[in-house]
Amino acid sequence: MVEQEGLTVKKDNFTEWYTQIVQKAELADYGPVQGSIAIRPYAYAVWEIIQKVFDEKIKKTGHMNAYFPLLIPESFLKKEAEHFKGFDPEVFWVTHSGNNKLGERLVVRPTSETVIYNFYSKWIRSWRDLPLLLNQWCNVLRAEIKSTKPFIRGSEFLWQEGHTAHATKEDADKEMLSILDEYVDLAENFLAIAVLKGKKSEMEKFPGALTTTTFEGMMPDGKALQMGTSHNLGQNFSKPFEIKFLDKDKKEKFVWNTSWGITTRLIGTVIMVHGDDKGLMLPPRIAPIQVVIVPVYYEDKEKKEVMKKVETTKKELKEFRTKVDDRTEYTPGWKFNEWEMKGVPLRIEIGPKDVKKNQVVLVRRDSKKKTFVKEKDVEKEVKSNLESIQKGMFEKSKKELENMTHQVKDYSDFKEIIEKGGFIKTGWCGEQHCEEQIKLETGATIRIIPFKKEKIFSKCVYCNKEAKEIVYFAKAY
Repeated sequence: MVEQEGLTVKKDNFTEWYTQIVQKAELADYGPVQGSIAIRPYAYAVWEIIQKVFDEKIKKTGHMNAYFPLLIPESFLKKEAEHFKGFDPEVFWVTHSGNNKLGERLVVRPTSETVIYNFYSKWIRSWRDLPLLLNQWCNVLRAEIKSTKPFIRGSEFLWQEGHTAHATKEDADKEMLSILDEYVDLAENFLAIAVLKGKKSEMEKFPGALTTTTFEGMMPDGKALQMGTSHNLGQNFSKPFEIKFLDKDKKEKFVWNTSWGITTRLIGTVIMVHGDDKGLMLPPRIAPIQVVIVPVYYEDKEKKEVMKKVETTKKELKEFRTKVDDRTEYTPGWKFNEWEMKGVPLRIEIGPKDVKKNQVVLVRRDSKKKTFVKEKDVEKEVKSNLESIQKGMFEKSKKELENMTHQVKDYSDFKEIIEKGGFIKTGWCGEQHCEEQIKLETGATIRIIPFKKEKIFSKCVYCNKEAKEIVYFAKAY
């Protein structure tokens, strides 16, 4: 009998708990270079589903996929000064080809605005070429060598990066916000994670952006996580890269660009938000295996009839991602623990007694509830339970987000609550000085400025002057 070790810590020991799930659920393994990981097949299957969902979303709105070079000349990065300043500390440089020193250093792609807009300057000539709506699925590298965490923060990760060009600011703003809404739909209706959405402050926005919008989740340890961003880059890149078009009025104008992205960080978010003391818990809509069927028999004479019923049940569940675990080297109990660790939403157990009673045993991963289902009702019950699990996981996340959002007027209360964690909803005068001092003194930053201005209920939490708006602070990953 093979011994299986489950989690040795509970979720309240958050860092170690997370590390154990990543390894014991076979999601990733640490690479030989600091900040690098190998994404194992099970986690990559989750990413493929996320990729498929979002890819279908953007293709419906006219976006197309392309691929752009990994290596970017240093001169490209320097064309947009703020962008270069923002990324210079965390880029990897290529300085040699074999033993020969390069005449110009090359950047290994940290993000692709500069190289893509070099091509856009060649491809866009007229208003007829707009909007140009391209996206690429690729990897990026950033020199994250401190506080690395698998999926959450590392030196290399997978992502999609959309890059579009438009004739007007209004069109670019519309694109930025529509993509953000698609991200929020992905988070809430597929990942089952409740989020806050809004825009970033000037201090927190993407280097080189005119406007940065974001959707943010709250993790169980009280830290916020930026799950994705969508930017209106204005003409900050089109001017240095000379991306111009001849408009209908026969005048030459610069385009307005947007960029937007989500990453494999979403896998880490799912682990953190939904996992429990038994391991991973996957929302059904992104689970690579939605239903696992485990045959339960202890004598060879029972095997034939049980396996016949297992195969029949699997065929009935063809619309679901279903796996039969018929390995003979493991006991049923061992398998139950493994699939709980891997977060499979539903388990079906079939033994000799179930065959005789024309039933199966259905076990939910979320509630551990066990029900006996007549074989004629299996498909209907599986569908109903998967929908119930998906909905319940989102509702639980929504409630936790509400419980971890605090309304604060006084700075002393702010400092006390921020140590415990969560979002702090409070007044802000709009001055960067106050924002900087709060970050310096507490480690908290403005995570979102709501799109719809909320009722001002206090003065600026830091300087006590009149507040211009309500914002949400938090410590973050």
